[in-house]
Amino acid sequence: MRLDPETLLDAYAQGAFPMADEDGRIRWYSADPRGVLPLETFHIPQTLRQILRQHKFEIRINHDYEAAMRACMQARIQRTWINEELIAAYVRLHKLGHAHSVEAWRNGELVGGLYGVSLGGAFFGESMFHRQRDASKVALVALVDRLKERGFELLDTQTCSDHLKRFGGVEIGEAEYLRRLHTAIERECEFA
Repeated sequence: MRLDPETLLDAYAQGAFPMADEDGRIRWYSADPRGVLPLETFHIPQTLRQILRQHKFEIRINHDYEAAMRACMQARIQRTWINEELIAAYVRLHKLGHAHSVEAWRNGELVGGLYGVSLGGAFFGESMFHRQRDASKVALVALVDRLKERGFELLDTQTCSDHLKRFGGVEIGEAEYLRRLHTAIERECEFA
């Protein structure tokens, strides 16, 4: 399977994303229904608002992208969809300015975060991790703030877990998702 940057970006533009299966083989997937986190109705739970006011974490953007991606892989060691081939492909995409990490640091240590891909005004969230309680949630809030500030209009979460539903995540059908996706990728937005 080709995982060069052009192929990856073309796949994302069509609503597909790669994942490694248990046997290590990489396949393309598309979710229907698709999870999205509407930026305009993003909800921060009250307990998280209190944590944000404490400023326990320092947020860094793209500070150590590969470390953030590897931490996501390690967080899902029982069943991960991230392997070395995907890491290499996404690091290449990062160097070209399309893959990004939002990292939560505390006392000089990477303790949580997420990574994803940006294309036009769409951000495709790939994975999150935390080593300290609430670190990934704080990174998610920072991601949404950044996307809003920079004019993004779509935050794709692939699926919509109960965790994401607490933040306002919803599922939409494939036709509606593709309509939103095509509108979003036409925008000119810069993540970094």
